[in-house]
Amino acid sequence: METFVFATYLVVTLLTAAVNGLAATANFIGHEYPRSQADKLRVPRSWMRPLGALLAAGALGLLAGFAVPVLGTLAAAGLVLYFLGALYAHLRVGDHQLGPWAMFFCLPVAALAVSLAHHGIR
Repeated sequence: METFVFATYLVVTLLTAAVNGLAATANFIGHEYPRSQADKLRVPRSWMRPLGALLAAGALGLLAGFAVPVLGTLAAAGLVLYFLGALYAHLRVGDHQLGPWAMFFCLPVAALAVSLAHHGIR
């Protein structure tokens, strides 16, 4: 069972870090998708790089969690909070098309859950 928990932790953490790292990169380079989302949610485009930095910090924190477990757990929790803020931004403007948001939200929730399962709640 311990091997299964570790394998799940490894896969979910790497997937979550990769997806959020790619999202951060999209924000940094000014890709059309995050720009269009910012416009739709009435978020200033000047926030794109700082939001990308938060995503990048979360992705790097997840990876750092392999060496320092508490960092990975905190990074996953931080990404959960980030995407709760994103949910608020969607609902604030009446946007109920939440499919992409749900995927981005569920990944750090899963990463947090498997981190706690693998490392234990201390």
